[in-house]
Amino acid sequence: MRARSAARKFLVQALYQHQMGGQPWQDLHRQYSADPSFVRADPEYFRAALAAVCDDAASLDEELRRHSAIAPPRLDPVEHAILYLGIWELMARPDIPYRVVINEAVELAKRFGATDGHRYVNAVLDKASRTHRAVERGAVA
Repeated sequence: MRARSAARKFLVQALYQHQMGGQPWQDLHRQYSADPSFVRADPEYFRAALAAVCDDAASLDEELRRHSAIAPPRLDPVEHAILYLGIWELMARPDIPYRVVINEAVELAKRFGATDGHRYVNAVLDKASRTHRAVERGAVA
């Protein structure tokens, strides 16, 4: 689990950089995987998440619009990167419990985001989890 948490930290940084500069995910992958501290990260997870989020950012933004009161272009880029990752995990990684997705995102927002950004990240991902993880949450189908 620590390796995946380390990968998420790198992912937030890479996704932020992707938003700001538009670099291809392959360039970002090379850059971050060359960092000496990357040895603590889960490299397969990092690559899969980075490729998926960068390649599918437009549809992830559409999904964010369903769960966020703030339009994606108006989001703080750090929280946007964290929400990209969290929404992708909720939608594409059912092997990761929704509570872990939300907790990891909140911790990243506390570490890298604005003062109360973690509250917003929590609210958006909680709402999204009701759609994408209804069965896991125990909702009646």
